[in-house]
Amino acid sequence: MDIVCHIRYGQFVRDMLADEGEGRLEGTKDNKIYYYLGLCREKAGDEAGAEQCFRLASLGATDPAGPMYYYDQPADMILFQGLAFRKLGDLNAANARFYKLIDYGQNHMEDVYEPDYFAVSMPEFLIFDEDMDRKNRAHCHYLLGLGALGLGDRAKAAGEFEKALAEDPYHQATGEYLKECR
Repeated sequence: MDIVCHIRYGQFVRDMLADEGEGRLEGTKDNKIYYYLGLCREKAGDEAGAEQCFRLASLGATDPAGPMYYYDQPADMILFQGLAFRKLGDLNAANARFYKLIDYGQNHMEDVYEPDYFAVSMPEFLIFDEDMDRKNRAHCHYLLGLGALGLGDRAKAAGEFEKALAEDPYHQATGEYLKECR
């Protein structure tokens, strides 16, 4: 597939996601899509279009959240914010995103889960999970891996992603990022 096809596909996905209808949470940012669209436009020589995409990829919440609620911004969107800021030449903002991921992972690794049976935004299957503390540790290792990946330390990132998978073999997206480290 040539670069024009990649750009058109990315624009199609962006336009499809622009409909804030059923199944789409208000305020959802498409950092990953815009970051990759920016890379495609950059490769095609469209510097202005690339910059616009990287600016859109840099938007959104900057604080990671715990693994429990579906309405929280996915942590990897913070990674893509940082990567976009790096492309825009703002290394301070980029590193701030990566270190926020690392800080959260380090500071919450030993948190003890206390069930909130009345939380309306928690997926119901999580209420019955036997060991939410393991899920939390997996999430924290995942965040440490994302932060290390953003800082360019692929070996450290791979180690953290492997720890996340040891705690929770089904941890969402970890396998994808582990492959990027190799």
